[in-house]
Amino acid sequence: MNYDLEEKLKQLKIEDFIWVIYIGIIFLSWYSNSLERKYYVYHDINSKNKYRYILILIFAILLIVYFYFLKDALDDYRNLKDTDSDKKKNLVTLSLLGSLFIFISGIIFLYIAYADEDLNVEIAFN
Repeated sequence: MNYDLEEKLKQLKIEDFIWVIYIGIIFLSWYSNSLERKYYVYHDINSKNKYRYILILIFAILLIVYFYFLKDALDDYRNLKDTDSDKKKNLVTLSLLGSLFIFISGIIFLYIAYADEDLNVEIAFN
C-alpha cells in the first residue's frame, strides 16, 4: 500500500472512533436533559449539579474532537502545493477557517457550561 492510502485509512479509522464518541455524547445529552428537567420541575439540586458536570464533560470531549479536526484541517492546509488548483486551495482554506470557528465555539460553550452555575444560559452543540 502506498503512504497516502495508509494515511487516509488511518484517518478514516479515527473518524469511525469519533462517530462512536458522538453516539456516546448523544446518550449523555439525553440523560443530562432528563436531569435538567428534574431540576426545574422538582428543584433537585443534586440533579442540577449532575447536569452541569455532564454538560462540562460533553463540551470538554467535544473540544478534543474539534481540536482533532482543526489539526487535520491545518495539516491539509500546510500540505497544499503550488500545483493544486485554486478551487482546492480555496476549499481547504475555508475548511481550516470553519474548523477554527468550530473550535472557538467549543471553547466558548465549555466556558459557559463551567461558569453558568445557575443554568441561566441554554447552550447546545450542533
